[in-house]
Amino acid sequence: MSDYKKLVELLKKEVTPALGCTEPVAVALAAANAVQAVGGQPDEIYVKVSTNIYKNAMAVGIPGIDRVGTDVAAALGAMTGQADKGLEVLDNAGGEGTGKALELVDSGKVHVELLDRTGVYVDCQVDTDKGRGRCVVEDGHTNIVLVEANGEILRRGEKLDKQSASEELNKWLKERKISEILDMVKDIPYDEIEFLLEGRDMNLNIANMGLKDKIGMGIGYTTGKLMEKGIMSNDWTGYAAALTAAGADVRMAGIKMPVMSSAGSGNHGLTAILPVVAVAEKNGIDDQRLARALALSHLITVYVKSYTGKLSPLCGCAVAAGIGASSAIAFMLGAGNGQIEGAIKNVVANVTGLICDGGKVGCALKLSTAAYAAVQSAILAMEGSIVPGDNGIVHSSVERTIQNLGKISYPGMMETDSVILNVMLENNAAR
Repeated sequence: MSDYKKLVELLKKEVTPALGCTEPVAVALAAANAVQAVGGQPDEIYVKVSTNIYKNAMAVGIPGIDRVGTDVAAALGAMTGQADKGLEVLDNAGGEGTGKALELVDSGKVHVELLDRTGVYVDCQVDTDKGRGRCVVEDGHTNIVLVEANGEILRRGEKLDKQSASEELNKWLKERKISEILDMVKDIPYDEIEFLLEGRDMNLNIANMGLKDKIGMGIGYTTGKLMEKGIMSNDWTGYAAALTAAGADVRMAGIKMPVMSSAGSGNHGLTAILPVVAVAEKNGIDDQRLARALALSHLITVYVKSYTGKLSPLCGCAVAAGIGASSAIAFMLGAGNGQIEGAIKNVVANVTGLICDGGKVGCALKLSTAAYAAVQSAILAMEGSIVPGDNGIVHSSVERTIQNLGKISYPGMMETDSVILNVMLENNAAR
C-alpha cells in the first residue's frame, strides 16, 4: 500500500459522523449492545465508567431530550439505542422508549460506578426479563471488546481486530515527520479525499443553525450579532471563532443533529473543520484545495492525539484540533513546510494549559478560542512570526514540540485531571 493510501485509509477510520457528545454516546452504545445480546425489556442497569468518560458525560446535552448524565445515556441506550449504528446509536432518542428510559433513571434503577482509571472505558450490564447482557467498550468510543449474554461470551475482541488495524495506522502516522505528512497530502488524488467535503457540509449545517438562533450559551449567535453592530470584527479570525462556537453551541445543547467527528470527538471535528472552512470562504478557496487542507487538519489532529491521548486533561479541541486547523489554514494559503511547522509551534505556545473540565455548553467558548488561535497562529507564521525553539515547551523540532505537549498531558497533568473531576463532583453535589 502506498503511503498516501495509508493516509486515506486513516482518514476514513478517524473522520466519521457522530450524533451527540461521544462520551455519553459510548455509554449508550455499550447499553444498546448489552440489551441486543440478551434481548427482552430492560429492568435495571449497572454501568462502570472511567473518570474521563464520567467527566465528559456529566453535564453535556444528549440529543433528543433535555436531561443529562451518564445514567440517562445508559438508559437511553438500553431503551432506544441502535446497537449497530456506532456513534449514531442515539438516533432514536426522544422517540418511543424515551419515557421508559427516564422512568428507569428516576426510579433509581440505573446504577453508575466511577472507576479509578483513565481513558475510554465503559462496562455496562443490563438486566432484562430474559436475563443479563453485558458489553465493554475500551480504548475507543466504538471499540467493543466484550459482549456477553447470561455469562456466555458472544464476542471478544471482534472489533478489537479492526481497532488494531487502526492502531497500526496511527502508529505508522506517529512515526512520520510533519514534513513527510505534508508532502504525502500533496500527492493524494482529489477523488480519494473529496468525501471530506461531507464533513464541511455537515458541520456548516449545525454551525449555521447556531448563528441563526441563540442555542446553548449562544456564543456563536452573540458573536455574530456583535459583528453586525461593529463591536467585533467580521474578519478571518472573528468569523472562524463565531462559526466554530456556533457549531459547539448547538451540539453541546443536545440538539439532534449529527456532526463530522475527528479522532473520535465531535467537537474536535468542529474545530478541525470549521476554522478552515471559514478562511476558505473568506478567500474564495476552491473545493479541491479545501479538501486537501481538511485532510491535513484531520491527520495532524490524529497525530497530536497519538501523543496527548484520546481523552486528555488538556482541551483536545485547542491543542489537537486547533493545531490541525492552523496547519491546514497555512497549507491552504500556500505556506511552505517551515511556515506550517511554525503555525503548529505558535498554537502550542498559545493554548497549552487550556484544561478539559468535561463536555458542556461552555465548551463553545473554548472552541471559539481554539479557532481564533488557529487562524492567528497560521497568519503570524506566514508573516515570519514564529515562537523560537527555546521558549518553554516549544522546541526547534516541531515533532519534539508535539512530544513535549504529550508529556504535559500525561503524565504531567494526571493529578490536575483528578482535581478537576473532584471539583466538578463537589459542584454537582452542592447544587
